[in-house]
Amino acid sequence: MNLWRLEVIRLFRTKRWIALLGVYVFFGLVGPLSARYIREILESFGGGVQVILEDPVAADGIASYVSNAAQIGLLVSVGIAAAALAFDAKPQMGIFLRTRVRHVGEIIAPRYLTMAAAVAIAFTAGSIAALYESTVLMGSLPIGGWLLGTILGCLYLVFAIAVVAAVAGKTQSVLVTVVVTIGVLLLLPILGIAPAIGEWLPSHLVGAMDALVRDTGIADYWRATAVTIVSTGVALWLAVRWAAQREL
Repeated sequence: MNLWRLEVIRLFRTKRWIALLGVYVFFGLVGPLSARYIREILESFGGGVQVILEDPVAADGIASYVSNAAQIGLLVSVGIAAAALAFDAKPQMGIFLRTRVRHVGEIIAPRYLTMAAAVAIAFTAGSIAALYESTVLMGSLPIGGWLLGTILGCLYLVFAIAVVAAVAGKTQSVLVTVVVTIGVLLLLPILGIAPAIGEWLPSHLVGAMDALVRDTGIADYWRATAVTIVSTGVALWLAVRWAAQREL
């Protein structure tokens, strides 16, 4: 059995795909629902206090989904990816795998690509759910903007998994890999507080779907897209390099 097929089987047998798909689809359904009825929800807990809010629009449902996907969804994705990519966390497993390939990249490639594809598919499924719920509850959305935003959201997640791979190449602990990766991903939006810097960072893509369904132009995201693609490649190169240099 080759390592590519093994990773796909592992994804399904360990039920990791259920966790990924479940969290994104859940927020894809619940996010627009909460956006639509936020006034009623707040009033029900306010002891009769009237809450004045603007009437929600369909884009608010997408915004709610993006917010949850960028937080809880990303955390779940990083945790599951770390479990797959930190293969040296169990020395016996690391030795077993390394002695059966010519180069460590042959171990990383199937694990990274399988996880990246799984996360992207789960995010897209949640995005479809959010589009459906938002349209039903609050009105139509520009499909072109939604589709492009979904693609850019997937690109950011693919980058995030590449960061996991790089960190896992330097450490031998799943927990450390998760903590360091989350730290790196949290640092990016902090650096991006300055608009001149933020529009170049991968974290700029997180809010792309929300902005694009509100008719923001794609020109605002080409810089971040280019940097994200290059950064993903660099992170994967570092993952292979660091994993190859590490001694068990």
